[in-house]
Amino acid sequence: MKLNNQSVKKLRKDFPIFENQKELVYLDSASTTQKPKQVIKSIVDSYETTNANIHRGIYDLSQKATKKYENSKKIIAKFINTSEKEIIFTKSTTESINLLAYTLPSILQKEKDEIVLTEMEHHSNLVPWQQLAKRNDMKLKFIKIKEDFTLDLEDAKNKITEKTAIVSLTHISNTLGAINPVREIFKLAKKNNSITVLDAAQSIAHMKVDVKKIDCDFLVFSGHKIYAPMGIGVLYGKKELLEKLSPFNFGGDMIKSVTLEGSEWNTIPERFEAGTQNIEGAIALGEAIKYLEKIGVNEIGKWEKELTDYSAKELNQIKGVKIYLPKKHSGILSFNVENLPTHDVASMLDDYDICIRAGHHCNMPLMKKLRISGTARISFAFYNTFEDIDKFIKAIKEIMGKVK
Repeated sequence: MKLNNQSVKKLRKDFPIFENQKELVYLDSASTTQKPKQVIKSIVDSYETTNANIHRGIYDLSQKATKKYENSKKIIAKFINTSEKEIIFTKSTTESINLLAYTLPSILQKEKDEIVLTEMEHHSNLVPWQQLAKRNDMKLKFIKIKEDFTLDLEDAKNKITEKTAIVSLTHISNTLGAINPVREIFKLAKKNNSITVLDAAQSIAHMKVDVKKIDCDFLVFSGHKIYAPMGIGVLYGKKELLEKLSPFNFGGDMIKSVTLEGSEWNTIPERFEAGTQNIEGAIALGEAIKYLEKIGVNEIGKWEKELTDYSAKELNQIKGVKIYLPKKHSGILSFNVENLPTHDVASMLDDYDICIRAGHHCNMPLMKKLRISGTARISFAFYNTFEDIDKFIKAIKEIMGKVK
């Protein structure tokens, strides 16, 4: 589907929130996306037509629920070019990374005692690895950011060595919108036999993500950033690695057999999905991806970049506004207004029914690197229009006029 201002306005009708909030200008999709009626309907249908626990019941209702749950895995697997056996449902990107931080040490080589991240990581891709390093007496290293807000590949070559156990980085920065050269960095990692982890939370809904082309060992993302509900996440892992890992959670459905003395684990991916899952959330995630694919992920990315570039051009014309935008970027734009705290900017924009994010964006080390306390951030989805930006720019000008 070709996206332009006219076609986007038609697609907005799929999102009930814009019908219920007529004046809403939603510019915080990097935090969470709004949900189309197709996804909302799938949740209601799950409760109204196939509400039963999965994998355990031999009755028809349970079998139908199981089939829908497993079919969602097939949709997700095809979406990122892998097998459903390599897809594990979690509750979020954060939980997926924590699962890895607790399970990977068992397969790490003893002589490898370093973990390489970047200076732009979200706390969810930093704190779990900090804790792993503390538990296992390992060292953290960080690939530097250059003045143009991109990663320093020469520094990456110096940081990733034969002592590197894990390389984990974000695909797209949730603050800067920078699209990182993950294939090049992961090639460096593979030369040193390092395990690679890709945080795709900010890329999965905005560009085609192919785990085979990227050649990552693990990939994580959250459903609520790709038009699905909160509380459902995905962990992809290469089959040969997942089979070597022990479970993170223990209980029902992840076991093959249990005695009073011990237990035998189930096959993958079930061994990592203990207890009752977010069944309706998993099904809805499949529906969200089906909906997204009808529009076209690459087409969505092009439209969002067009909106971002237009926003940057307009903001750059306002004296007293500083933007933080790398040359290669997605639909995220951070900025600061001179003499106005970021939370004041967000609060004052709220008076115009404009939703943006303000603060450190779970990127406190990055803010320290940039020598600022935080930014105001706008972020786009395909349901945004040029009118949204025009209203935002007009409001910024009025706000700055009031505080002079």
